[in-house]
Amino acid sequence: MLIISNTVTIDEWELDFSAIRSQGAGGQNVNKVATAIHLRFDIKRSKLPDFYKQRLLNLNDSRITKEGVIVIKSQSHRTQEMNKEDALNRLKELTLNATQVQKARRATKPSKSSQRKRMDSKTKRGQTKALRKNVKF
Repeated sequence: MLIISNTVTIDEWELDFSAIRSQGAGGQNVNKVATAIHLRFDIKRSKLPDFYKQRLLNLNDSRITKEGVIVIKSQSHRTQEMNKEDALNRLKELTLNATQVQKARRATKPSKSSQRKRMDSKTKRGQTKALRKNVKF
């Protein structure tokens, strides 16, 4: 069972794990041991609350297929158990990030004082550069 929050959990039967061989360098051991993990989680079939489902399905994430299945591949660790734990943590992080509501941005104007300071600094900088120009003898 994966605990997302105090009220939301994902049961073990909703998660589909498959062990595969890791990619990349690793010597002879990488060719005979399946340590990488593919985690598949079907959003539409799950018992998550509708709010969570909608937010996850609306995400523009390459790990979510058109059918609404989250596919997470974990191969950064040497053992299957560590990769499984990593995949579960990444699923939890993805779910929590999807449900965070962004604060609405309000446009603001710079104050008169800050505008004046900016213009004064530009004038001062321009004067400094003007002093570097042609020196006449």
